[in-house]
Amino acid sequence: MNHTYHYQGFDVKVAVETDFKRKLGRAAPGQVRYLAVVKICKAGDAVSVFTPLRFGESQGKPFLCEEDALMGGYGAGQRIIDDLLRS
Repeated sequence: MNHTYHYQGFDVKVAVETDFKRKLGRAAPGQVRYLAVVKICKAGDAVSVFTPLRFGESQGKPFLCEEDALMGGYGAGQRIIDDLLRS
């Protein structure tokens, strides 16, 4: 699942990927977890401002569903842009 959001003159590109490490024995069988991969670019530019960042829920745990990962990644992107604009 991928989505691009527009925020404060930036494009926040969020991709959701499966947390394979948990799938390989650290989580109960059948429990798939997700990470949000966030890429921030100036609006309309293909080159990202930062290296793509991977996010999970609080305390470094992966998200339980793709939708939560997507929205969590967007929220993280918003906070990074807000911090960037304040400096």
